[in-house]
Order: sequence, then structure tokens, then C-alpha cells
Amino acid sequence: MTEEKNVVQDLDSEAQFVEKAKDFWTRFSKPITYIGGAIIVACVGWYGYKTLVMEPKKAQANDKIAMAQEYFAMDSLDKALNGDGTNLGFLRIESKYSGTDAANLAHYYAGAIYLRKQDFANAIKQLEDFSTPATQVQSSAWRMLGDAYMDSDKKSEGAEYYKKAGTLNEKDPFTSSEDLFRAALAYETLGKNDEAIALYKEVKEKYPKTEKGMIADKYLARLGSTQ
Repeated sequence: MTEEKNVVQDLDSEAQFVEKAKDFWTRFSKPITYIGGAIIVACVGWYGYKTLVMEPKKAQANDKIAMAQEYFAMDSLDKALNGDGTNLGFLRIESKYSGTDAANLAHYYAGAIYLRKQDFANAIKQLEDFSTPATQVQSSAWRMLGDAYMDSDKKSEGAEYYKKAGTLNEKDPFTSSEDLFRAALAYETLGKNDEAIALYKEVKEKYPKTEKGMIADKYLARLGSTQ
């Protein structure tokens, strides 16, 4: 009897569960259907946008930037920046292909060109819009930002960007020591001698075989640091 009673109880529980499930579905079937449909539409829409819009856009952008890069390599800076009437320059690539890797890279090149033209405001604008996980390229962008800020008489910002550049890619002793040294010099001009001393010491200790590592003691002595 006990076993039969347990079976009956199990059947009752299952029946109650089914009834609750039916009641839940009756009340919420429409919202669930709408939400599920919206999720499916969103997923399909994103996939379609990615494959039919973004991927071709990226491929086209990569193709278009090649000529601007050639002009940059040839030192034809105006054509690299603004195009030649047939091929796009970096500025047009930024706007037409925004969101692509090529557009991001165009900010880097445009920043470099403006820096060479001594248009520091536009150099800063372009380089601050650029970012990459490639540490050597990013440190180069920050170094150029340091130059642009220093030449704009914004030495505090310049020092900070030099320092960022010098600490990003420590496996490259030459550029890291150069950037940290620039940061130290910038801090000196600001009268922030403690910051300058700390950076000269870092260059000396981390990169003793580099040019800047070998002359760091002279600058430390100038600031009254003998350690």
C-alpha cells in the first residue's frame, strides 16, 4: 500500500506541475514569444550587419588606405592627408570608414603628419583618437603626443605622455629609455625635481647599457642626487 500511495502522490505532483506550467504559459506566452522573437531578430540583424556591411567595409578601407600610406612613405604629406583627387587621404578614410582598423590607423598617420607640419592642436586631436594593443605603435603615438603637448607649452601633459610611452614597452630598452628621459627633462622644466630624479634613476637602473642610461648620473648630480 505504501508503494501505491507514493505512486499516487507522484502522479498528483506531476499533474499539479503540468497545471502550473499550463497556467504560466497561458499568462506569459505572448511576452515570451515577443522577447524570444526580438532576440532572434537582433542576433540575425547583428550577423547580417557584420557579414554584409562591416566585413566588406573593412576590406575596402584596407584597400583604400594603402595609397595614402605610400604617399606618407614618399613624404608626400599633403596627398597622404587629403588624397590626390582619385585616391583618398587619411582624413577622408577616417570619416568614410569609421569603426574600422584602417580608420583607426589613419588617425595615427594624420597625427604624425600634423606634428611634422607643426599643427600641434590637430596632431593632439588625431593621436588621442588612436589606440592599439600593439605596444610599440601605441608607445610611438604617446611619444608624439608628448612632443605635441611640449611644443604647445603644455609641459605637464607632455611629461605624462612621455612617461606613459616609456613604461608601456619595457622590452625595448632604446625607446623606453629615451621616452623616460624625455619625461624626466620635462619634469625638470616644471620644477618637479623629485619626479625627474625618480625617472633618471629608473633609466639608470633598468637600462644601464643605453645611451641615456650611461649619462643619467650627470643629470642626477645636477639635481643634487648622489644615490
